[in-house]
Amino acid sequence: MAKEFNVAVAGATGAVGVEMLKTLEKRNFPIKNLKLLASARSAGQVVEFKGEKLVIEEMTENSFKGVDIALFSAGGDISKQFRKSVVDAGAVMIDNSSAFRMEAGVPLIVPEVNPEDIKNHNGVIANPNCSTIIMLVAVAPLHRAKKLKRLVAATYQATSGAGAKGMSEMLTQTQQVLNGEAINPQVFAHRIAFNLIPHIDAFTDNGYTKEELKMLNETRKMLHDDSINISCTCVRVPVMRAHSEALNLEFADDITPEEARAILATAPGVTVVDDIANKVYPMPVDATEQYNVLVGRIRQDISRNDKKGLDIFVAGDQVLKGAALNAVQIAELL
Repeated sequence: MAKEFNVAVAGATGAVGVEMLKTLEKRNFPIKNLKLLASARSAGQVVEFKGEKLVIEEMTENSFKGVDIALFSAGGDISKQFRKSVVDAGAVMIDNSSAFRMEAGVPLIVPEVNPEDIKNHNGVIANPNCSTIIMLVAVAPLHRAKKLKRLVAATYQATSGAGAKGMSEMLTQTQQVLNGEAINPQVFAHRIAFNLIPHIDAFTDNGYTKEELKMLNETRKMLHDDSINISCTCVRVPVMRAHSEALNLEFADDITPEEARAILATAPGVTVVDDIANKVYPMPVDATEQYNVLVGRIRQDISRNDKKGLDIFVAGDQVLKGAALNAVQIAELL
């Protein structure tokens, strides 16, 4: 009989936690016992999983006895607080926050990109930033074939990146704008309805935000190459839950759009959506609730005098591939 695992989901009531449960059920992960953990405020709520009713428990230091895999999506401070309890209990923490991503000895994993890194864990495996995941699923196969030298990204990030509250704020504000009512932003720095905000996470001394630097540092870590030059501008857009990104790529070797399409056509986790004659290209509305990252608008960079540059456009579900699905795929890899 196939081995079954005792699984805990920490942050089970959040947007990503809810999606983790759906993904575990949909992919039929081999679960023996499932423990749902959250704050005291959510304890006692009842959630259905595979037709069974499960009661959410308050997360404590003793919650992880007998647990094999703990999927965390409760925020970085909570992950740091419970790390020792999880590891001491003999469980493996798969953490969705930014708490441990750049820590030496903690593998940062996208299963389609660097599955071999998983064997080096010491009880903690980090899930990368959602924008980095969606980007690298598309870029890594091209990098393997032609060696990436430089990447310039502009992201169009959905409100789901700020959790259920972010999505709710967009819907509320949209209604308020249409009704001519006053708007009082709570989650975002400015009004998000019918607007773009070129500001995600805190600004740093060099003028880049932490989100933009995450994409730089995490990409280098996962591709094991600190020589790749990366510059990002991260923008929040009034979209529900799929991120899009415009990527300008420079490679060491020549690459044509035809070659890129052929490479991406067989790449795991990628769907090539690139038929401009019929107005077919990646859009967040089509990427929503899809496991794969959509890649299209693949074209030669005409600002160059050689064949080493490409422009591509990608879209991927932030809640799924950008978070919950990737975490469950790491658990499957384990």
